[in-house]
Amino acid sequence: MKKFNLAKQLICIILLIFLIIFASVGYILPNVLLPIYESNIYTILRQPLDLVNSENFISPKENKIAFIYVADDKILISNNLKDIINLSPKKILNKTNEVQGNFQYRGKNYYYTLDKENDVIKVALTNDDYFNTIKNNIINTIFPILFYTFLIIIGLVLLWSQLLISKIENLKHKIDNLDNDNYKKKFNYYFEDELYSLSNSIDDMRTTLKKQEEYKNQMYQNISHDFKTPLTVIKSYIEGIEDGIQDTNEGIKIINEQVNKLEIKVHSLLYLNKLNYIKETKKYKKEKTDVLKVIETSVTKFKAVRPDIKWDLKFDNKTEFRGTYDMWEAIIDNLLNNFMRYAKENIKITLKNGKITLYNDGNNIDPNILNDIFSPYKKGINGQFGYGLSIVKKTILLFGYEIIVHNEKKGVSFIIK
Repeated sequence: MKKFNLAKQLICIILLIFLIIFASVGYILPNVLLPIYESNIYTILRQPLDLVNSENFISPKENKIAFIYVADDKILISNNLKDIINLSPKKILNKTNEVQGNFQYRGKNYYYTLDKENDVIKVALTNDDYFNTIKNNIINTIFPILFYTFLIIIGLVLLWSQLLISKIENLKHKIDNLDNDNYKKKFNYYFEDELYSLSNSIDDMRTTLKKQEEYKNQMYQNISHDFKTPLTVIKSYIEGIEDGIQDTNEGIKIINEQVNKLEIKVHSLLYLNKLNYIKETKKYKKEKTDVLKVIETSVTKFKAVRPDIKWDLKFDNKTEFRGTYDMWEAIIDNLLNNFMRYAKENIKITLKNGKITLYNDGNNIDPNILNDIFSPYKKGINGQFGYGLSIVKKTILLFGYEIIVHNEKKGVSFIIK
């Protein structure tokens, strides 16, 4: 593939445009204006015929109009007839039968007007030098204007193309340095055009990629920490049992607890990853679930975990929401599992007007982390991090709903709408 930069492309386009304009002005325009020229020349030829007579016969030597006067079988011609056309008067009269018209002779066009009254015939005749003069005048007048206009436009296009190229080079430089944290070069845009918007989009993408990289690093660090703690506990109890310093039954009990914690974390990670594949199928949007049944089942499960909690459930007749039963079960279970850790005495769940509100009377969430509690692997309430609330947020977004959380005077509310 041949290299052909933008500046050259623009110059070629401008050249092509001006070639078309020159062709139009030099050839097409004169032909379009031909009927006007002919009408004008017939007017010019007719005017002096009124002055032509046998006594006062106009016979200019250098005039571009020649005359033929016929009366009483006598033919009078102007002195310049042979300068205009080298043809006998009789042959000319044979070619001029109309009031006005033109004929060709030896490759040239000749125009005439004829005045016939009684037995007197008067003919005014000229060649196509008039048209050639008009054409030359057009070319001599318009072409220099077009030429200088062309030079000015070329100059402006070159300046604009240089600015355009510098903008594109700046965008390329930005893209090349997307992963360079030290890149801070700025480019001054004088206009908010499409390239300016593209530059801002690249900056936004760079910021997003940087956040994703930070998120990924934090994720690896927190996952490592999250899995390391139970594994360390398991390892230490296994070593204690092997060395005989740890009671076997108690050790196995602790190991089982830690294995269950690891299993929950692994299942949560797998579910988070599974959501990306579920999102592509979009089948979940076609299904609807009675969320009230999901909530009642979950409440029954969690009552056994915290029998000290007072549950308050209110609902209207609008309890169906988009999504599958399994996905809503994951949402409700993860929210209530979170409530089990922080609720003091009361949990209220309300389904009204197409909105689900889940409230617990635990401590308010620190405002500094309120916007981050749905992010996985990021430290949240009481310095803990996990996957439950992230699963809730991602699943709800798939359904086209949103979840917000805000502190009440006493307690915290999660609202799905």
